Amino acid sequence: MRKIIVLALLFFAIKGNAQNSKGIFSKDPIINLENWQKNKIYFGFYLGFNSYDFKIDYKTVGPDIQVDNSIAFNVGLVTDVRLQEYLDLRFEPGLYFASRVLHYAPNPNFTSPSDAVREVNSTYINFPLLLKFSSLRTGNIRPYLLGGLSANLNLSGNSKSKDDNEEERFRVKAWTTNYELGFGIDIFSEYFIFSPSIRGSFGITNELIPDNNPNSPWTGNIESMKSRGVLVNFTFH
Repeated sequence: MRKIIVLALLFFAIKGNAQNSKGIFSKDPIINLENWQKNKIYFGFYLGFNSYDFKIDYKTVGPDIQVDNSIAFNVGLVTDVRLQEYLDLRFEPGLYFASRVLHYAPNPNFTSPSDAVREVNSTYINFPLLLKFSSLRTGNIRPYLLGGLSANLNLSGNSKSKDDNEEERFRVKAWTTNYELGFGIDIFSEYFIFSPSIRGSFGITNELIPDNNPNSPWTGNIESMKSRGVLVNFTFH
């Protein structure tokens, strides 16, 4: 299903050009939306998917916690302000869902097999502020690089809960910060711009809220836990 969605998006993005004798990938394409770059500000939306895991640093050497990640869904809006011909400032607030499962090594403090597994479901409202560095437009294609900072508000992190892993509740902080780096390509069709991109998100701040017991088998040996993610977005302007 995911492959079908991607192929469908690509099809609609180039359909207007493919119907012409001079399409996007011809040597002499018809230039679509030729005056678009003159807009000072423009808007759009994106759909996409992500895969998050954790980077875990430990206080002492011991068994690593294994992290299973899965693919989840993104959706959001785009506001783009043109600073110069090849430099834009972008604000891309969005809703990101993520799911990770932590597998712990056997521990004498665990009383059942379920104690060695903790599922961390996250619902992030992501607030990225990015710089977009575009190359020279070639026909109806314009590659670009993205980089900047973002803040995540986790709506399902249990940050206000007094219960911890003793009650099977894994807690993470509500707010975290990240830096993001990636690349993409603007494809100019007859009526809109289709812009697939891929970027990495790397946590800067420690996300973990330790258990009440400082010697907890779940959090006692963790120095820091930071989210890392691969984000793939399909943007329409």
